[in-house]
This record gives sequence, structure tokens and C-alpha cells, in this order.
Amino acid sequence: MKALHSVSDLVAAGLMTPEAGDAVRTVADRYAVALTPYLRETLAGRTAPQDPQDPLYAQYVPSPAEAYTAPEEREDPIGDVVRSPVKGIVHRYPDRVLLKPLHACAVYCRFCFRREMVGPGGEALTAEELDAALAYVREHEEVWEVVITGGDPLLLSPRRLRGIVQALSAMPHVGVVRLHSRIPAADPDRVTPELVEALTAPDLASWVAVHINHADELTPPVRSALARLVDAGIPLVGQTVLLKGINDSHAALEALFRGLVRNRVKPYYLHHPDLAAGTSHFRPSLAEGRALVSGLRGRLSGLCQPTYVLDIPGGHGKAPAAASWVEDEGDGRYRATDFTGRVHDYRG
Repeated sequence: MKALHSVSDLVAAGLMTPEAGDAVRTVADRYAVALTPYLRETLAGRTAPQDPQDPLYAQYVPSPAEAYTAPEEREDPIGDVVRSPVKGIVHRYPDRVLLKPLHACAVYCRFCFRREMVGPGGEALTAEELDAALAYVREHEEVWEVVITGGDPLLLSPRRLRGIVQALSAMPHVGVVRLHSRIPAADPDRVTPELVEALTAPDLASWVAVHINHADELTPPVRSALARLVDAGIPLVGQTVLLKGINDSHAALEALFRGLVRNRVKPYYLHHPDLAAGTSHFRPSLAEGRALVSGLRGRLSGLCQPTYVLDIPGGHGKAPAAASWVEDEGDGRYRATDFTGRVHDYRG
């Protein structure tokens, strides 16, 4: 099977009717479309392979709703550009930076916060630009953690990945490299022993953050890809976006987070959707998100609990978004809410 890169490809593969394709052509002209052969086969095998309500289909196949841009939405919703001192680097927090060696992905999620910046053939750093980005990290000794993102860094060849990871391992002040990727869930066969080996280097802790939004994504090939990473000694954390119509229920989140933990992936962040153009149909209200997250307390083990976060527009970083469970009443008095909703007095 071939990858799908256009509306015409989707129609030809039977994943969209010609009429539905006509309705999204202008959307696809603006925002990139791509499905890997693995996802093409997975979606074709679903009960209703053309169902826009399907939790996998809705994540990857364009919708007419994307043509609408809400007034509050932005081209750069989390402020990457304003925090970029050197091409390929985003320095938002004192002790860590993002390193973006490329702007292409194997798949293009319909809710992506970088959807205005990524696409097929997306710009990659030249050798000179990558050297300059690595030099920035080398010169800033306060940087302890480097998050390699993009685009999807696991699209790089093992040789190029190995070069970046080894360059970082040679910097004594860098202790952790974290790679953010959709590849294990979208193209699991790409997670080869050679690629896994390229992610580690002496004196550097390598972590992988895998982007998975629904329990149905945890297919046997995906579980095997995750196991290859964990069995090689690479710890995994899960990144999930709270998406209306996809995972915005206690049952969906419960199944997902338990499934991740069963596969040795620690749920890390549950992201409130960013204000990316054309994504308002995916965005529940913050009040709805808080209610969902509060309802998971007591239902799920602490191992299964991610931190619900909101990325503050303008480049100001993440803020925990869950409702407070402990309220300060003053004079050392507090009111603590338990997982059933009952409120208790506390002094301390």
C-alpha cells in the first residue's frame, strides 16, 4: 500500500466519497494531508471506513469544519516564533529548549497546533543551521533538557538521529533528550531496532513522548513498537490532546490511560487544544475539560493520571488547568475536596 497525500488519494482508497472530497478540497489546499500505509489499512478495516465520527478517522481525514477560523485562533498559537532565538530552537523555559530539525510529519493531525508550519517536504534544517542550533545549546549551560520535536523527529534516518543525539551527549550540561513523536502510533514498523539504537548515547537519558489520543490506536503493531522502545531501556510518556467527539468522555479517557499504562507508557500531559486555526470543532470548553479530569480522580490509579495543561497563547508556557482540589481559606485553614466531591476542613 502507498501513503495517501491528497483528497484524490483518500477518495481512490475508499476512505471518502467523491462528494465528501469536493467539500474539503479547499481545506486540503491549506492544511497538509497524509496517511501512512499502516493507517490507510487500519482505517479501511474499521467498521465504517468513511465515518467522520470515527475516533481514528476524525484525527487524520480533513473535515469541512476546518474551513472556519474562529476569531481567537492564531497561526502560532503557543508562540514558538517569538521564543526562537536561533532557527530550529525554541527557548521558552530556563532549563530546556525545543530543537526542531524538520517540519515534516508522517501524518498530519487535523488539530495540530503547528499546522501552519508543517507539511509534505516541510523545511528541514540545513547542516549549517543544525550546527548553529546545536551551538546554541552548547553555549547555554543552563539547558539541561533538549526536546526534539518538529515535525516528527522519528522521520529522520537513524544516521541523522544518531548524529544529533550523540552531539547532545557530548555536552556535559545536557542530561536529558526527549523526542516527541506520532510515529509509534502512525507508522509502527518504522520503529526498527536500528532507529531505537540511534536514540541513545552515553551519559544521556533518552525519553520518548508518544502522541496517542484514543485506546483504539493501541493495536498489536503499535503495542509491539512501544515494547521495542521500552525493552531497549527508553522510558515512555504519553501525550494526549483532549478532543471533542474523539476522547471527551470518562470512558474514552479511562480506556486510553489504562491502555497506555498496560503498555508501559506513563500518561504525562493531557493538553487542552490550542487555538490553532480551523480547529474550534475539536475544542471542548475549559469547564468541560476540568469536569472530565476531575471525574477521573478516584476512578483511575495515580499511574494513569496525566497533568491537564493549557498552553498560554503568546509563548508563555504551560499552566496546569485542572480545578483546584485544595482551597486556601486563610489563617492556615483549607478546604479539601475528595474524589467523591465531598469537602473537608484541613489545618496545616
